[in-house]
Amino acid sequence: MSKRFSPADEKAMRAAISAAERSLPSPNPPVGAIVVDVNGKTVGVGHHKVAGGPHAEAVALEAAGEAAQGGTLYVTLEPCNHQGRTPPCTLAIQKSGISRVVVGCRDPNPHVDGGGADRLRSQGVIVEVGLLESDCGALIEPWSTFILTGLPFVSLKLALSLDGRIATRTGASRWVTGPEARGKVQELRAINDAIAVGINTVIADDPRLTVRDPDWAGRRPRRVVFDSSLRIPLDSRLVTEVEHAPVLIVTTPEANTELESALVDAGCEVIRADSTAEGRVDFESALRELAGRGIVGMLVEGGAELAGTALAARLVHRLHAFVAPILLGPRGRPGAVDWAGPDTPQTAPRILDPKWELLGADAHVYGPLVFPDE
Repeated sequence: MSKRFSPADEKAMRAAISAAERSLPSPNPPVGAIVVDVNGKTVGVGHHKVAGGPHAEAVALEAAGEAAQGGTLYVTLEPCNHQGRTPPCTLAIQKSGISRVVVGCRDPNPHVDGGGADRLRSQGVIVEVGLLESDCGALIEPWSTFILTGLPFVSLKLALSLDGRIATRTGASRWVTGPEARGKVQELRAINDAIAVGINTVIADDPRLTVRDPDWAGRRPRRVVFDSSLRIPLDSRLVTEVEHAPVLIVTTPEANTELESALVDAGCEVIRADSTAEGRVDFESALRELAGRGIVGMLVEGGAELAGTALAARLVHRLHAFVAPILLGPRGRPGAVDWAGPDTPQTAPRILDPKWELLGADAHVYGPLVFPDE
């Protein structure tokens, strides 16, 4: 921690980070804010709840009221200085009488005109940037990726046996992992904008891909199917239960238009992305199409072929592997990932600074995925 920040500053910013963790305003970034009065008492707490709603700073300042006069605002992300669906937060801060603003990390958006920190300084407000910068930056990592690359932040989830299999020799895959691990997957679904699977998973498992945990009630991430030939059955649960959450089917320009019409009539959206030389959906092209529809974070859930496609494209940002203490055998089918893979262990993609936790009998290892030659 920089010398200019006190332990009280750090405590307040950690509270702002906790507030931001309740924020799911995609396609906007999650932000938390805390107002501390001149006596060091917390008088306002806020987070950006939903896109189009009040920003975290505005919520915290409204809660503080006149007690904000002369106080300090702690905010995880640099306050905005532009008019969007809500007024600029810099204006609310100026009107509140706040004398000091402590910012976790700067706004990385290159399309925003004017920095919020510079605007506040020009109005006589003390602004200090960089308190718990790494932690605050991690909060907005998916959004930063989306803003800077034009692609969604992709998390890959694998549920596998000790010998790297996701099904038995008969193809049975329910359930490789236990209820605690599956509960964690519900959380991963809820915090993402979309859940993606390949067509073979739809045909084999007929999944719903919905969030069923009551703790995440109201979350309806879009359900994405990679289906180069539009083989998805019209009687699959994704199609017949499209009212539960939107269904986006990503296909190639060559796919049958009559099949597309039938799916559209059923309530699905069909997206045509570029195709590869093998006639499959080009993964990066598909991601750009999905980003254009406001998908900031996407969880790839299955199956082995789609996982391999995402890894081969080097477009997986985070990996979640749930390892069950069972052996499904060398003839189990398929493996967790279907791809050519690296030439050597040294060039294999790996989790940077992996975190491990036990979920019932299963191990969950997760963290940012890196490719050694990058």
